[in-house]
Amino acid sequence: MKREPATATTLVDDERVRVTRFDFEPGQETGWHVHGHDYVVTPVTECVMVLEEPGGGAREVTMAAGDAYRRPLGVEHNVINGGTAPMTFVEVELK
Repeated sequence: MKREPATATTLVDDERVRVTRFDFEPGQETGWHVHGHDYVVTPVTECVMVLEEPGGGAREVTMAAGDAYRRPLGVEHNVINGGTAPMTFVEVELK
C-alpha cells in the first residue's frame, strides 16, 4: 500500500547527535528504514503508531506526549500514524 510520507525536519546534526522532528498526518509513514545509531524517541503529541516490522508483522503502540523510549542501532521498521489526528515526535540519534 502506497502512503504519503511524513515530514522529517532536522533540528540538530553535529558530531554527537542528530535530532529530527517527524510530523505525520493520519495514515502518513516514515517509509522502511534501518537505524544506524542508538536512538531515543519522545512524542510531542499523543502518538498512535503502527510499526511494520520485517517478516510482515505489525503492531500498534500508543504513547503519551512527553513519554520516551530508547532502541538500539539496527532496528528496521516503517512507522505509520495509525490514529485519526496528526502526530509528532522527536527522535534523537546518538552518534
